[in-house]
Amino acid sequence: MTKTVSGANSQVIDVRASRRAIVAGSVGNLVEWYEYALYGYMAPVIAGLFFPTGNGVAGLLATFSLFALAFFLRPVGAAVFGRFADRAGRRPVLVLIITLMSGATALIGVLPTYATIGVWAPLLLTVLRVVQGLAAGGEFGGAVSLMAEYAPPGKRGLYGSWSFFTTVIGFVFGAGMATVLIALLPDDALASWGWRIGFLAAAPMGLVALYLRMRVDETPSFRAATAAPATPTPAAEAAPEPGLLRQVLTTVGIVVVYSCTGYTFMVLMPTYLSKTLGMSLEQSYVLTLINGTVAGLVVPFAGAWSDRVGRRAVMLVGTIGTLVLSYPLFLMLRGGFGAALVALVVAGVLIGLVGGPLPALLSERFPTRTRVTGVALAYAVSVALFGGTAPFIITAVVSATGNSLAAAWYTIACSLITLATLLWLRGAATHREPLRD
Repeated sequence: MTKTVSGANSQVIDVRASRRAIVAGSVGNLVEWYEYALYGYMAPVIAGLFFPTGNGVAGLLATFSLFALAFFLRPVGAAVFGRFADRAGRRPVLVLIITLMSGATALIGVLPTYATIGVWAPLLLTVLRVVQGLAAGGEFGGAVSLMAEYAPPGKRGLYGSWSFFTTVIGFVFGAGMATVLIALLPDDALASWGWRIGFLAAAPMGLVALYLRMRVDETPSFRAATAAPATPTPAAEAAPEPGLLRQVLTTVGIVVVYSCTGYTFMVLMPTYLSKTLGMSLEQSYVLTLINGTVAGLVVPFAGAWSDRVGRRAVMLVGTIGTLVLSYPLFLMLRGGFGAALVALVVAGVLIGLVGGPLPALLSERFPTRTRVTGVALAYAVSVALFGGTAPFIITAVVSATGNSLAAAWYTIACSLITLATLLWLRGAATHREPLRD
């Protein structure tokens, strides 16, 4: 017999269906971050294969600029896929997105390099990164909305946190794949064919994710919201968009600290430790894997904690911790493997604290009819401005100043933005309220 509970706005939640929604919604984030971690970890290899400038830093910057390009396209994907999901439903959009994302990632694995086809190699790589960026722009909003709208009462923080839990798991898989390839393969084998293995692995992962998403039902909240469509007057019909835009802009600041810390301590860190601090690539990868694992373990606990004490309270702990500890953590990274291990474990805890409550908090700030668009845009804009650019900005600043501690000021500045936003949102206790219609 199917177990049901009363959900948001007295809607009946099928517990079995809600569990399917967790898996189907979060698996896309796993595939997405698998690829981004893999690309970030393989940046030193990709730089030489697709951007052979003869200057190591220039090639690396070119590789990271392409990494950032995909993020600047996320807001476009968020707007397009978000509007589609708010009109046609969460399920069909999530099916389309996982097909595009995993397909583009697998195609990177068969691309000819610069030595084979010249300038067409970086151009084709750019096209595939564009597809990934557009698809990823709609992924987060659709997945978070699916899980939040299926969450039983009092568990929205826990359910939403699974989107970031699988994000971190995807990162660990991608980082782990890169680590294994680099550790086991000679440099010439890695450069000639070994680097392709990780990207090609996205194909079977995408097929599994597609199967899971094909089996999920539409959310009760969306069905209820579209069962009796409103018939607004022309004046009222024009009003929601400016309101949505204002809500998105005031929400962006909430995401900044997570975007910054996630991409600084997880995606950039192998390159930072090896190229800037002179640590071996194998040690750099192991340390970053530990960081990601710790963050992943903390995320669901932080999400569940926010169901009890509120989203804002938990995020304040993580944000203030990032503000206070950023400089000491980067200082510790210079102290060798042991000190770097402690620093990255602490950084993983901070990432988990700011990431755990975030999906639920974002979903609670938008009504059902614009939830995917709002969540996707707020997240995409923040990640584009402060996350995807982090590897490029930090690499450029450290290279220009020669000061490895310059990276700390970036995370400090980002934490100040989120802190100011959270303080401005005082009194916005939404964890005990039903989702807005």
